Amino acid sequence: MKIVVCIPARYDSTRFPGKVLAQDTGKYLIQHTYEQACKARLPESVLIAADDKRVVRAAESFGAACVLTRADHQSGTDRIAEAVAGLDVDVVVNVQGDEPEIDPDHIDTLARLLVENPDVPMATLATPLRQAEQVADPNIVKAVVSSLVAGRSSLDNRSVAGAAAARAIYFSRSPIPYDRDKGGIGPAGNYLRHMGIYAYRKAFLAQITKLPQSPLEKLEKLEQLRVIENGYAILVSTVEHTAEGIDTPQQYAAFVKRYRAQDANDPFCRTPASQG
Repeated sequence: MKIVVCIPARYDSTRFPGKVLAQDTGKYLIQHTYEQACKARLPESVLIAADDKRVVRAAESFGAACVLTRADHQSGTDRIAEAVAGLDVDVVVNVQGDEPEIDPDHIDTLARLLVENPDVPMATLATPLRQAEQVADPNIVKAVVSSLVAGRSSLDNRSVAGAAAARAIYFSRSPIPYDRDKGGIGPAGNYLRHMGIYAYRKAFLAQITKLPQSPLEKLEKLEQLRVIENGYAILVSTVEHTAEGIDTPQQYAAFVKRYRAQDANDPFCRTPASQG
């Protein structure tokens, strides 16, 4: 089974224009994400899908494969669908371009979900919430999932441990599940935080991006709800930590500070910064 990581990179970010080309660390932000993705064991290649020639030139400068796509795509998923349309690939893993500290093991975990569950078209990850204030934060998407689903391994000589998974029931910006006994919001440990990383079968990626936005997708501004509303399954594996993406200049400054501290302590070993 052929697996590729595709990183959508949009230059004109609303809250942080040009962020993928920020380089206060000495490397482009998109370069950090690319290098982390290249550490994953299961994908055969990593591809950047850009909307601007400046991103393409930057990618070429550090040796990354990069495709220039249309600039008017509504989402990173649409951009990826265009970028991989002509590729001979079975599974596409969508890693956001502003995730410079993504754990490569999470990419492998996500890819395994589709390899081990051949009848499922899409998969994603979640992590337990650990801070009570995050439960009510609409910028933190919550996931509700079913009981575990057994998968089967078919990774040949790249075989690694199987990934336990559950089926997604719903995603929301609201506190779900609603804890009636606690007035709506219960202990943080009762909630799962959705992580913005996905894996799709290539054929399904082409199919779902051609469907119109669904009603719940429009309300919540969550494109994964289009999949659920159209009756398709999304598998969810729970991991123990997540690394924050970069949405604002302030978050980028904090990343630069972490990177420099890490570089000073051990310039030859850089691992993702774990955050709850």
